[in-house]
Amino acid sequence: MMRRLFVAILLAGGLLRADSWDTLVDRYFNEAVFPYNPSGATEAGIHNFDNSTEDFSRETIRKEVAVLRAFERQATAFPDANLNEEQKLDRRMLVSQIRAGLLGLESIRMWEKNPDTYSSGTTEAAFVIMARNFAPAADRLRSLISRERLMLRLFTEAKENLKNPPRLYTEIALEQMPGNIGFFEKDVPAAFTGVRDPGLLKQFREANAAVIQGLRQYETWLRNNLLPRSNGDFRIGQENFRRKLEYEEMVDLPLDRLLEIGYADLRKNQQWFSDTAKKIDPHKTPAQILAEMDKDHPAPDQLLSSFRNTLGGLRTYIEQHHIVTIPSQVLPIVEETPPFMRALTFASMDTPGPYEQVAKEAFLNVTLPEKNWPPREVEEHMAAFNRGVIVSTSVHEVYPGHYVQFLWVKTAPSKVRKLIGANSNAEGWAHYCEQMMLDEGYGNGDPKLRLGQLQDALLRDARYIVGIQMHRGLMTFDQGVDFFVKEGYQTRTNGERETKRGASDPTYLYYTLGKLEILKLRQDYRNARGASYSLEGFHNAFLAQGFPPIRIVRRALLGNDSPVL
Repeated sequence: MMRRLFVAILLAGGLLRADSWDTLVDRYFNEAVFPYNPSGATEAGIHNFDNSTEDFSRETIRKEVAVLRAFERQATAFPDANLNEEQKLDRRMLVSQIRAGLLGLESIRMWEKNPDTYSSGTTEAAFVIMARNFAPAADRLRSLISRERLMLRLFTEAKENLKNPPRLYTEIALEQMPGNIGFFEKDVPAAFTGVRDPGLLKQFREANAAVIQGLRQYETWLRNNLLPRSNGDFRIGQENFRRKLEYEEMVDLPLDRLLEIGYADLRKNQQWFSDTAKKIDPHKTPAQILAEMDKDHPAPDQLLSSFRNTLGGLRTYIEQHHIVTIPSQVLPIVEETPPFMRALTFASMDTPGPYEQVAKEAFLNVTLPEKNWPPREVEEHMAAFNRGVIVSTSVHEVYPGHYVQFLWVKTAPSKVRKLIGANSNAEGWAHYCEQMMLDEGYGNGDPKLRLGQLQDALLRDARYIVGIQMHRGLMTFDQGVDFFVKEGYQTRTNGERETKRGASDPTYLYYTLGKLEILKLRQDYRNARGASYSLEGFHNAFLAQGFPPIRIVRRALLGNDSPVL
């Protein structure tokens, strides 16, 4: 017993090396990742941590930092001679993830700045237990009860940690609070109506009521105590932005150069948008054309079948034109968004984690208008499901976007590739597919489909530029909103929503960034392969790597560290 304890202490301090790389990787996830992010473990399909939840006490954060530093030392010191080429790339990913985690905990410190971390965190912890039937409902309810009993400490930790948050962050947390409270009042109980055990249900009602009361008390504290003293700065600063981008996305270009690239893409897409609008009707403004496109939508009772038909057509087109190999004949299930998810999502792809062994179904959830809505509200809702949006959403979420990538990730070559990824890859791939499918002839050159795709591209271009400029202090919040409206062709309401998102998601440039990286990699891969190049071959080779930063994919496909942009 004493010897095991002594060895554990030495390993935690980085004084002993793991017996093998795989052992080190397993220990990293089991000791440095999942104990501090139990909700992430549940989502990944690893259920050893379902009875615990996140802990933001300063003591726990200090322990997490110490454990991460120990693993950073062990990973960087691991002998190259004991690693094959694939494992060397995995080590780069693992070390980068560790450094990203340390940057967040020690420098960016959202746990000290963002009140929503604590309130919406409770919702996320409950949601991943509810969202999939990975175990019988009664067993999942027991895990939820355990989590709910631990959630109350989050509100105590919030009051200890939050000193001087940005006013915007506190306002956003207050805006989110009715949805969080309503989620526990209505959606959580609705997800477990099939449970009949009276004793278990009594425990649940008590634990759930305590969370609701805790959220209400936290809301009062936010409004009356924290908001008046919320005078902090949401900007993370140029150096933190640069390091965050380097560690999470493995992009180390100077920010001024990245800005030049973003503006070039914005101007190209604006010109393309103007030219496309003229093809539809040279006598109308693009805004008028977009308003007319919003009227071209199915009836509410035909929305799910419209998505099913679109998915079938996309899959057939992909197979006939050899765009990418789809590893499974199993179709995602198109269904109405479950009641407990409707407040959280408009349309979403719900795929199981790479290690999920039971609940393996994948769902495309589509939120229908409520039956008691007045006609005007129904029409406004359905306008967001016009024909172009249905196509774009189906491409982005399913074929060949997130769902196809999920099918490939399950066969990724290592645990690191299954569990560590980059937004610039996952969201970059889905965003790239929106343009690529039309470039490859889907839709027969319909200019309305292209206009819808370009409006989404301009939205992502605006995110790219606003994120960089706001967080290094060269653009105010109001200027960010104006940029989305004037340059990104968004409504002011959407511009405000997007700028708020950028305040707390600084590097949400990853959609456009990833798309541009993939386009460059595709061209470089084509040049390297010559006559043997095929689009399907490139896409298959890309997806076979998992979803790591594009720099890792470049190394695997090209054998070098050539520039990503």
